Amino acid sequence: MITVTDLSLNYSGTPLFSHVDLQFIKGNCYGIIGANGAGKSTFLKILSGQLEPTSGEVSVLPNTRMSVLKQDQNQYDAYSVMDTVLMGNQHLYDIGKEMNALYEKEDFTDEDGIRAAELQAEYAELGGYEAESEASRILQGLGVGTGYHDTQMENMDARLKVKVLLAQALFGNPDILMMDEPTNNLDIAATNWLEDFLLDFEGTVIVVSHDRHFLNTICTHIVDIDYNKIKLYVGNYDFWYDASQLMQQLQKNQNKKNEEKAQELKEFISRFSANKSKSKQATARRKLLEKITLEEIPASSRRYPWVQFSPDREVGKDILFVTDVSKTVDGVKVLDKVSFMVNHGDKIAFVGDNENAHTALFKILTGEWEPDEGTVKWGQTATFSYFPKDNTQFFEGCNDNLVEWLRQFSSDPHEAYLRGFLGRMLFSGDDVYKPVKVLSGGEKVRCMLSRMMLSGANVLLLDQPTNHLDLESIAAVNNGLEAVKCNVLFSCHDHQLVETVANRVFDFTPEGKLIDMPMTYDEYLARQAAEG
Repeated sequence: MITVTDLSLNYSGTPLFSHVDLQFIKGNCYGIIGANGAGKSTFLKILSGQLEPTSGEVSVLPNTRMSVLKQDQNQYDAYSVMDTVLMGNQHLYDIGKEMNALYEKEDFTDEDGIRAAELQAEYAELGGYEAESEASRILQGLGVGTGYHDTQMENMDARLKVKVLLAQALFGNPDILMMDEPTNNLDIAATNWLEDFLLDFEGTVIVVSHDRHFLNTICTHIVDIDYNKIKLYVGNYDFWYDASQLMQQLQKNQNKKNEEKAQELKEFISRFSANKSKSKQATARRKLLEKITLEEIPASSRRYPWVQFSPDREVGKDILFVTDVSKTVDGVKVLDKVSFMVNHGDKIAFVGDNENAHTALFKILTGEWEPDEGTVKWGQTATFSYFPKDNTQFFEGCNDNLVEWLRQFSSDPHEAYLRGFLGRMLFSGDDVYKPVKVLSGGEKVRCMLSRMMLSGANVLLLDQPTNHLDLESIAAVNNGLEAVKCNVLFSCHDHQLVETVANRVFDFTPEGKLIDMPMTYDEYLARQAAEG
């Protein structure tokens, strides 16, 4: 489908990647990974023809239709939802518009009749008469109901616009499908539907994503951007990650025998997760993964932050009691008579689409907001640290550098200690003297996590801690929350983190009611699926 030959890209004389030779084959799904700034989205733009490389070429088979997920949410504001999706196959859409315009003419000529007949034949051949029903099926699968299909895009909520643009990319059975972060802002049901759609998809899929569960589910290959090179590996994300980590470990010990290395590699190959197998196409992909052959995967140059929470003392028997808490925000009741108690060892995930309820409850638990009714009572031995979804107040207008900013949260004020701590969070050299107000979103999140780690709290409250983070930082947060021996209440979009950390799930209905389920996230999803 796509052949990349001796591809290079330079920025201001510095190579982003060079001498890239790859082939993307029909029926496979390729996940593009790499550290922030490595060039994932840039490489996707080169593959789609939106950006010219410095040297080399990208060739696509003739008569191949490529579909690319659009990023500009306002691009189609002048069109209806249905028309926006149909424009995913622009040629088909244009034929339909021209054909309808001809039939609407008052002075319809013989030449118009000949042209209309030609258009009608091509329209039928391209599946035009089934186009709206296909578009409707995709929209509904992503959670955009039929009541929205004639709505102007400018009147759509931003989260629904994202789904419409995704439906546009999926529409019309393209030969090649390219998507940059397609699961951003998708709810559980829409993400699951998208996974199943892609597993049934018979063309070529190339995707950039920070969602490890998504990459593990759909990918047959991983395209790794590292060392200014781009290399292709068979397998899903977990296979690539385990191989990379193991190779890094073995390279540190050159005395390892080749047979020992081979045995260790074989052991984790047998453990790596297989894809779903709900269809003929998905089964074929799973069989490909089962037949995987080991390739030499170099140790990654990417660095992982050090995320480790250490409570100063163990929490006592009484931790947190919430009784009949209700809250209305901007005229909408987001919490309605919410009651629960936190038990020793509970790690509770807030899930579902009612994210306003999550944030409201966190703010009430921390005392930032008062409930309209009900009570919150913390145990005497409980100390909490809070990671807010919006961290603006901690950085806006602050002229402190990183060392000065972190010092206010540390019991050890010495610069050597603070610089060492920041180094483990990937702030090194002169970076520690940058003003915190100019940090990127991901850097601010790492600062907020540092603040939490220094708190010594025995109850952690985290509202979307993985927003703005790359895969490496998400994995580090995952490991830190999984390992910590204290209570954790959190909301998060990362499926794998929620599944591996939580032993209890809170789902909030649109009306603000709490559904409390003492189970893992996957058990919760299975229950939801069983209930229809």
